[in-house]
Amino acid sequence: MITEKLLETRSDIENNMRTLLGRPVMVTELDAFALPCGCNGITANLRGLELDDIEIFEEQMLAHFKEVALRLGIPPSFIFARLVPGSSVVAAINWRVLCDRCYPEFARTHGKMPRPDIYIMHLERRKGGGRGTKKMRSGRM
Repeated sequence: MITEKLLETRSDIENNMRTLLGRPVMVTELDAFALPCGCNGITANLRGLELDDIEIFEEQMLAHFKEVALRLGIPPSFIFARLVPGSSVVAAINWRVLCDRCYPEFARTHGKMPRPDIYIMHLERRKGGGRGTKKMRSGRM
């Protein structure tokens, strides 16, 4: 069942970050989502993680985050941290498959922080402006 897999993964992410940082970090919630535009993925809501932690341990965290995405069947094409506005506190880590409408917004950005509330850890560039996920019509697959 998907909820059992999410529970197991939530615990795994939390334990991995605690071991890596040597201090308490809480994953308060792990959610799967599907947005109206067509973007989809998972979000881990966190407490106790700072932007400095990500900058220092980015390589190790990113490797683990990609592994988590693959275990849950989500292509690890866009992984980013969402910050509490005006601070260095990390509110969430997001694994997102960008839809065709949202991809260009992030693809044309440069640097790790295209907005003050987003720190991009990984963005897979599409070859030739390739396609992501299209918005599904209600009730149709």
